Amino acid sequence: MDKKGSNMVTRSMGEGALFSFIMLLVITYIMYTYGLLRPFEDWRIGVRTGMTLILLPMAFGIGYGFYQGFRSKRKLELLRATLVAWEKGNLNPAMPDLGNDELGRLGEQLGRISGKWENQVNTLQRLSTNNAKLAEQARVTAIIEERQRLARELHDAVSQQLFAISMTATAVGRTLEKDFDKAQRQIALIEEMSAVAQSEMRALLLHLRPVYLEGKGLEEGLQELIKELKIKVPIDIVFEMDQGVELLKGVENHLFRIVQEAISNTLRHAKAEKMEIRLHRRGDTVRLTLRDDGIGFEMDDSKQTSYGLSNMQERITEIGGSIQFITAPGKGMRIDITVPVVNEEIGGQV
Repeated sequence: MDKKGSNMVTRSMGEGALFSFIMLLVITYIMYTYGLLRPFEDWRIGVRTGMTLILLPMAFGIGYGFYQGFRSKRKLELLRATLVAWEKGNLNPAMPDLGNDELGRLGEQLGRISGKWENQVNTLQRLSTNNAKLAEQARVTAIIEERQRLARELHDAVSQQLFAISMTATAVGRTLEKDFDKAQRQIALIEEMSAVAQSEMRALLLHLRPVYLEGKGLEEGLQELIKELKIKVPIDIVFEMDQGVELLKGVENHLFRIVQEAISNTLRHAKAEKMEIRLHRRGDTVRLTLRDDGIGFEMDDSKQTSYGLSNMQERITEIGGSIQFITAPGKGMRIDITVPVVNEEIGGQV
């Protein structure tokens, strides 16, 4: 900047000298045209007079150019110092008074822009704080809603099953001596209800796991989930996933949550012995297939709601994919999901 400022002063001095010399030529020509110039008696006097007439205006032009250039340079240096401070994030330095000329008006306009900029920064910081508070509130709200949902599930499913088991067990004690065959049927019913209640509890425990991946990749999160399930749940789970599948974090979280929901539905309703989870890359899309060999059901709106399939549909819609449910009584359940692969850099620019 100093070099550029010096060049500006030098240029102003040169322009002043050139302007003075041109004005001298114009004045000399006018005087010659009107016959106001006369030859000198001695050529040496003429030379001295000519040099004086040339040097004095040029010296005046150089001095005036230096003065104007230095003034402009000083104002620009003050302007630059203030802008550098603003660029570094320090908005405290106010725009200096640069006078009443064009630079002064420019400085006033930049000062107003600085005020608006400072207000925007304050607003962004307040918004950031509010967003953090809202995120925390949303997390707490989600935890409360999940607890309420689990409480309803426990009441509507497991609690009723345990009550039915208790009532049937009481009946067994009364009919054991009177009707042994009926007591045996009641005991078998107790075993069946116990198995159902156990499946319900396992499915609910699945929802107590982390809802999202929490920093893990999709493959790692699914492998940990399936490893845990194989230890606790008597079901054969087959998992396949192509290597090097890279998805946006939001997409991975949604797919992980959908797999959790599908496993929960299978454990609670399907009475399946085997479940397959396959995720493959197909060109610019990723295909997730979930399949079980359970009892299946007749697809209708009420079933979609009760089985949580509408939640899966909403999640897939949010990430721009498509989902298809294929099931029938006695034919198991199959879910086909297709999600477009979006480049993260392009997505960030959008």
